[in-house]
Amino acid sequence: MPAPLHFEPPTALEYFAALVADDASLSVLEAAVAVAQDDAPELDTQAVLAEVDALAARLARRIPADAAPMQRLRLLNHYFFGELGFAGNVNDYYDRRNSYLPDVLRTRRGIPITLALLYVELATQVGLDASGVSFPGHFLVAVRVQTSGRAGEVVIDPFDGRSLSREDLEERLLPYRRARGAVAGDDLPLALFMQRAEPRAVIARLLRNLKEIHRGARDWQRLMAVLDRLVILLPDVWVERRDRGLTWAELGRTDQAAADVASYLEHVPQAADAPALRRRLLAWQAGPGAPSQ
Repeated sequence: MPAPLHFEPPTALEYFAALVADDASLSVLEAAVAVAQDDAPELDTQAVLAEVDALAARLARRIPADAAPMQRLRLLNHYFFGELGFAGNVNDYYDRRNSYLPDVLRTRRGIPITLALLYVELATQVGLDASGVSFPGHFLVAVRVQTSGRAGEVVIDPFDGRSLSREDLEERLLPYRRARGAVAGDDLPLALFMQRAEPRAVIARLLRNLKEIHRGARDWQRLMAVLDRLVILLPDVWVERRDRGLTWAELGRTDQAAADVASYLEHVPQAADAPALRRRLLAWQAGPGAPSQ
């Protein structure tokens, strides 16, 4: 009698890799939920997605079938920000849990990108054309609507529910423009900052938020988990492989550090940090006791 077949479930990282393997099938919400498995390996991602679907279904039952987009948008805003109470976590903005969708669902507090992910999902499920916008410094949501036969766009700050005018957006861009040595009107047009964020870019921004939080806290184990995901998500962005190598070094794993940094130097040989990294690479390859300046 043949032995019964035995299948090992995928690891959290293998599951994430499968989710982001192909742009055409990449589910941004599911991939974002899966990021939380770094802190909660036992997390049931499908149960979290079902919870979001239930919130959307409750709202959909209240919206008349013939409701115009602006009416749907008003009902969504009242439901999401008023009734459900989603808002930005102003008391602990840099808490890593603000980047984990299951925690945001439980506490109703998050950062712009996680709040935007939930808002866009609910908006889409009630028939609105909504998308995230990778605005400099603050993730936003754009909702396409038609009023009086004309196409328009409502821009929402998911952190506080405000609708933003063109003047508001230009004001928020000023620090970015000044940092680049320009002023409003002399630089790139506003429309270039308001384009839809692609799913892979959304997940990258979410992970990079966590990357900065963990690096600031010198939490190398959690940082490594995030960098593993970034290397899978962005295999040709070599700085992520470099940063993973430097994190391996912080963990004392110089063989792995050397492999990642060597890969970075192979693909970006003229990088500004290449000379210093080559010295570190030689020290790692020389073994313990060698200088690593």
